Amino acid sequence: MLSIDIEMKPTIVTKFAAAFTVAVTCVTLHAAEPRTDLLGDPATLSVAARTIPINAGTRYINVVGGETIQFVVGDKAFAWYFSGPLSVWQFDLRRVAPAGLLDHEVIAYVSPNPRLWGW
Repeated sequence: MLSIDIEMKPTIVTKFAAAFTVAVTCVTLHAAEPRTDLLGDPATLSVAARTIPINAGTRYINVVGGETIQFVVGDKAFAWYFSGPLSVWQFDLRRVAPAGLLDHEVIAYVSPNPRLWGW
């Protein structure tokens, strides 16, 4: 029987598969929730520029980076200063609300503030 020894060389498919694996890993790591300290800071109710009521039907809210918002949930309220970096453009508001205040997911969509970023 004839035996042929073929040296394995990386092919374009092998290189693509390796690059794809690295890219998926990076996206997965980036998709992880940002640290709470990157979401902004608690604020006092008196400095809030506007008020957003949250009820059982509220699924998302829109804010602009640099805003301080008062959120009213039933008879309770809290304020948040959206001072996070540009890379944080959305997060679940339950992560920053007082414990137990929100009983469902409310996504905060944070638009960049052109005055803060010079656009």
